[in-house]
Amino acid sequence: MGTRILFIDRDGTLIEEPADQQIDRYEKLRLVPGAIPALLKLREAGFEFVMVTNQDGLGTASFPREDFQGPQALLMQILESQGVGFREVLVDESFEHENRPTRKPGVGLLLHYLRDRGIDLANSAVIGDRDTDLQLADNLGCRGFKLAPGPWTWAAIAEELTGAGRRAVVERSTRETRIRVAVDLDRVATTRARTGLGFFDHMLEQIGKHAGIALEVDCEGDLEVDEHHTVEDTALALGEALKRALGDKRGIGRYGSAADDGQAGSDGLQARFVLPMDETLASAAVDFSGRPYFVFEGAFPREQVGGLPTELVPHFFRSLCETAGLNLHLQVRGENAHHMVEACFKATARAMRAALARSGSDLPSTKGSL
Repeated sequence: MGTRILFIDRDGTLIEEPADQQIDRYEKLRLVPGAIPALLKLREAGFEFVMVTNQDGLGTASFPREDFQGPQALLMQILESQGVGFREVLVDESFEHENRPTRKPGVGLLLHYLRDRGIDLANSAVIGDRDTDLQLADNLGCRGFKLAPGPWTWAAIAEELTGAGRRAVVERSTRETRIRVAVDLDRVATTRARTGLGFFDHMLEQIGKHAGIALEVDCEGDLEVDEHHTVEDTALALGEALKRALGDKRGIGRYGSAADDGQAGSDGLQARFVLPMDETLASAAVDFSGRPYFVFEGAFPREQVGGLPTELVPHFFRSLCETAGLNLHLQVRGENAHHMVEACFKATARAMRAALARSGSDLPSTKGSL
């Protein structure tokens, strides 16, 4: 994942805008309440900041440049003293009637960000106080937030972008299946799964329940052919939803829980979750490393359970790993095929639960990205 940028308006967003819409004297400079705490939280979450502002006629007789520069320098000094730095400050000096491409909502000042493949625009955002800021967000292909009198406060924006925002919806349509998967990694809810395969629905419920996430799956597949496409494409869509919801993965546990010895391995190996189910024992080790890899050990004594071919169980997890960027080692032994399949789903979900849990904003990697 690339660098996430917050393109932030100035007047009415960082500082209160006076009636004459010009901050041309020191006494007019007033910070918008809540801006600095929110910016600090967003900085800790890995966002970088770019100030983008329209200053009508800056440098003309109606708005001398020196009247702008003093309050602007004071604003930057205040923000920097609190730990809030800006990657760039971009100012358009034109009047609205000139219709210059550099004036918001035009993207003329931001073309280098559109061209830079290292910028993750899909997970970046524009923050402002006018509809033109929302139009700028649309033009950049990112989210937009409008502060009061719009629906957002600084605190709510910070929470949305760093806390409650770990949600994703993936819709996948092929000639064989039509699937919608929705996940919320920070909310516990009863799983809703409708794939046309009752036992498979029950296994998806195990993922939602034991991973501690909200999960909805709707699939219309070519079951008149067989179950393969429904199971495989559901796994691919679920993996993609998990990947999108995780974002840059800051603060996650990444590796899961070591339930066998009560402590995570100090040798860097994935933590392993061991789960018994009557005569069956399953273990799962997960790493949300961004590198898909799947290892399976086990043999099911029956070809089908509840209409689900058991050969599709490892195939489901392999497909999940491909799109989620997940490394999963899964083992199962037992005598009852139903117990063995269910234990596989439960053990994997329990390992995922700890891996997905978030604490703080550190990135659990020495490479700087996952």
